[in-house]
Amino acid sequence: MKSIAAVATAFLSLLSPIFADPTNVSSTPVSKVTLPSTFKPPQVFKNANLVHILSLEKNFAKESINVLIENVSKEPQDEYFLPFTSEQMARVGGIEVKDRKNVEVTGFVVEAAEFDVTSDTQYYRIKLPEALEPKGQQTLGISFYYLKAYSPLPAAIEQADKQYLVYSFSAYCASAYPTSKQKTEVKLPSSDIPDYTKIAGSGDVKEFPQKQGSKLTYGPFTDTPAGAVSPAKVRYEFTRPVTHISYLERDVEVSHWGGNVAFEERYTLYNQGANLSALFNRVKWAQSQYYNPQSYALKEMKFPLRVGSKDAYFTDAIGNVSTSRFRSNKREAVLEIKPRYPIFGGWKYPFTIGWNADAKHYLRKQAGDSYILNVPFIEGPKQAEGAGYEQVQLRVFLPEGAENVKFYTTIPQSSITDHIVDLQTTYLDTIGRTVLTIRARNLPDEFRDRELIVSYDYSFFASLRKPLVIFGSMMVVFVGTWLISKIDMKFSTK
Repeated sequence: MKSIAAVATAFLSLLSPIFADPTNVSSTPVSKVTLPSTFKPPQVFKNANLVHILSLEKNFAKESINVLIENVSKEPQDEYFLPFTSEQMARVGGIEVKDRKNVEVTGFVVEAAEFDVTSDTQYYRIKLPEALEPKGQQTLGISFYYLKAYSPLPAAIEQADKQYLVYSFSAYCASAYPTSKQKTEVKLPSSDIPDYTKIAGSGDVKEFPQKQGSKLTYGPFTDTPAGAVSPAKVRYEFTRPVTHISYLERDVEVSHWGGNVAFEERYTLYNQGANLSALFNRVKWAQSQYYNPQSYALKEMKFPLRVGSKDAYFTDAIGNVSTSRFRSNKREAVLEIKPRYPIFGGWKYPFTIGWNADAKHYLRKQAGDSYILNVPFIEGPKQAEGAGYEQVQLRVFLPEGAENVKFYTTIPQSSITDHIVDLQTTYLDTIGRTVLTIRARNLPDEFRDRELIVSYDYSFFASLRKPLVIFGSMMVVFVGTWLISKIDMKFSTK
């Protein structure tokens, strides 16, 4: 936190489109570009070499594409298109691009290209920082995530059975350009892989994929045309809960007078694993806890918080939940919670957690009346199997009278769907508190450490508004009481 001011100043100097200004806000997605309905990506690139990696170890699927692209046209080119099906577009998020050979190259812009909502093929456009000259090459590292990626098979199992998931993909990496050489690697959480698609091999290899422990390798393939697909499926053991958070409301309230930052998070959580084939047996569940086997039911969660967090609480639709433990010291702050019941596949559990923290850990005063707030975009449970966030609404409540609000976040711009600065009236307010609202979609919990930096102006006179309102209100009450006491209420004897 000591370098927060320097880091924030550097971030805020990047006047990118993701900055929000109360005089110029939008309620539409910030990362979209409209293309004509007849659009097809021009064949100006060739994938000289491509490695496609599918990581299925967690509750979301992570795909990484490491590709050496080459400009095969006669003009410099700076737009590279990434194809998705319309069904994938609803589940994909967290798209990031970097130069694999030079980490100092930045400025890749990823935008959703909308041209025909009825088409089965949609695109994300990757804008290169610098146009690639004819015959020029660049190595891109593209990563993104899929939520709701798996389906359990069988769909219903016994309480103590193993759980198996199925994932569908293409042995050829989906690309809008021809590929000279490529291979696909599938990384799984277990070597128990009873079923997977097999295809004809090439060269000395008679059949793909090649299996090594918990990894499957399809390829190498040569001279793959643009748009080529080879449908494949893999079925594997996953004896852990498939935790999915369909909606997260995260509120951050900043109090200058109290020197406090209050956090509250409201979760709508599901286990998207296999359903129970019979009624839940609590006796068997209690017996199994003595030897603590792996289970596909979610029975506890841990929330690592910032050091110095305090006053943590855990409630659900019924009220306060006592099955929680909070420990906070100089080295850590962890909230451990246990739901009222184990959450099996297909079950839902809405709940709320909250805590307070000293403002000095998050807030810094800059020159004049400027302030910078640095908070995590999401925190949430940290589980070995991970968790996915389908919809996230983050609201930052700033002091009444805060102006010139801007923000920067290290969450990928392609996942930010909306942002707005508005006013909301709370206790003892006059004009209402300034509220920054940001909405995002399809985020993995691998983004837990991503930052949200908010800058705003808060003058000394604005800080006096609430104390003066309280003082004035009390004076009105006292004067009114004094005047009422002076009225003669006695009945006349005449």
